[in-house]
Amino acid sequence: MTLRDKAAVVGVGSTPYYKRGRSLPQTSFELAGKAVLAAVDDAGLTIDDVDGLALYSMGLGGDTSLFAQVLGIPEVRFTATLTGGGGGAAGSVGLAAAAIASGMAECVVSLMTLQQAASRFGASYAPRGKPGAQYSAPPSPEGNFIQPAGLMGPGQMFAVLAQRHFHLYGTKREHLAEVAISTRENAIKRETSIMQTPLTLDDYFNARLIAEPLCLYDFCLECDGAVAVVTTTAERAKDLRHPPAYVRASAHGGRGRWGQAIVWMGMDDDEFASSGHRPVAKRMYEMAGLGPSDVDVALLYDHFSPMVLMQLEDYGFCGIGESGPFVESGAIRWPNGSLPVNTHGGNLSEAYIIGMTHVREAVEQIRGTAVNQVANCEVALATGGPASIPVSGLLLTKETE
Repeated sequence: MTLRDKAAVVGVGSTPYYKRGRSLPQTSFELAGKAVLAAVDDAGLTIDDVDGLALYSMGLGGDTSLFAQVLGIPEVRFTATLTGGGGGAAGSVGLAAAAIASGMAECVVSLMTLQQAASRFGASYAPRGKPGAQYSAPPSPEGNFIQPAGLMGPGQMFAVLAQRHFHLYGTKREHLAEVAISTRENAIKRETSIMQTPLTLDDYFNARLIAEPLCLYDFCLECDGAVAVVTTTAERAKDLRHPPAYVRASAHGGRGRWGQAIVWMGMDDDEFASSGHRPVAKRMYEMAGLGPSDVDVALLYDHFSPMVLMQLEDYGFCGIGESGPFVESGAIRWPNGSLPVNTHGGNLSEAYIIGMTHVREAVEQIRGTAVNQVANCEVALATGGPASIPVSGLLLTKETE
């Protein structure tokens, strides 16, 4: 059985995007509910139509059981959550499509909620008294391996992959700057974007280095907010409010040696300076019966700018090691580039809702309603990660085969 064209995304909804901590006094549970109700309404449905939840990472911002009860979902027929973190963003829609294709559910919500509100004591807010400090985990062999080298956070860890890419392929900070600057130009055209001021090359090179070669503008934003999408059967989608965004294919996972990726780095050298997406991309394209040349817009998970370069390679838009010259050529610019990338502003400049803004933008591009609309957009790619397994990819199309 294949997912191809058996399901479609029919609704998208979100809260406003807030700078870190600015969403209070709302709770993460409240943000989640607002995004889901907005997505259901956008589809022309009601909460009574929802019968499944396909999530990833922190997902709901609360318990599934309580969420279904409070929102008034009549019957939950399917619930599942991808393991890992942001790598599951695109895959959560694939999970919804799998539930629909198998007949386990008919109307499934995928959702991400992020709230990083600070308390008056300066600690991260977390519900029910759970600790909020991201790096207060107990000692482990993995941590004991990397921490003496100063690798305490994701930015430092991804900087090591970037350094290796620089060494192997001659990639330069100018190439990272092109990702950051082009993404910012897309963001400032959108009212939803947190970053609304232009970014120049001088701004980029004058910014402080955080983890060489990564500077301030190579890092994603830290935000609060929620984004939800609704997926239903292809048949039902034809009669709803908006043109369907058909799920042509989705894949998630990764090679076992990629494993924990940045927190272990035990992969072979040919994959070390990569995004970990190559096997996922291969399976996704095979399922879709499409290839890189068919993709009209790419919404690539951009928690750190060099990982956009490596995804361009892993998804076949350029050769391995050739992403620097590829972006330098203007290829990822909207509207005139051959492959517009992150037309919404991405994690770097619109908002960091752990990848779900990329899925939302893919849907809007297929509908033809995006702010920075790609002309004649027929195929949109959204990705989740790079991160530890699973990473994921999603292809949405305007028409079925």
